[in-house]
Amino acid sequence: MGKEKSYISYFNSPIGIIEILADENAILHILFLDDVSESILDNADKHENVITRLAKQQLHDYFFKDKQTFSLPLHFFGTTFQHKVWQQLQQIPFGKTISYQQLAIHLGDEKCIRAAASANGKNPFAIVVPCHRVIGKNGTLTGYAGGLWRKQWLLEHEHSFAKQPLLF
Repeated sequence: MGKEKSYISYFNSPIGIIEILADENAILHILFLDDVSESILDNADKHENVITRLAKQQLHDYFFKDKQTFSLPLHFFGTTFQHKVWQQLQQIPFGKTISYQQLAIHLGDEKCIRAAASANGKNPFAIVVPCHRVIGKNGTLTGYAGGLWRKQWLLEHEHSFAKQPLLF
């Protein structure tokens, strides 16, 4: 079994640069970057493939054209429990939020709240697997690997398209 070739692309979103890493078959991660050199961005298009281009197009449509769901091949690396959490995150509707406690309940065990929050924080697919839709039980914004300011922006963005009142 040979080493898979990887492809990388960058998307300049309204809330910062997003790195998309893929192999021949699926996306491996979608992450926010805070420090990006101009040389990386200048050469980004030389290293992408059809999957990274598809991800860039769907992210563009999310930010600028009211795209509410993603249809991308994702390759999840993690424990069985993390996979279960990430699958549950994908069930949270666009424009809606749930608490970490509600997430744990949906997973079948209210006592797994800390483990669920930890798995939520290890989500490798920013925006696409919407971990930003999970908030504190009292409605506060808590924890987001991309920064709380991005989480707030994403929730406000989704609520503006979904025509839902924004509550936190």
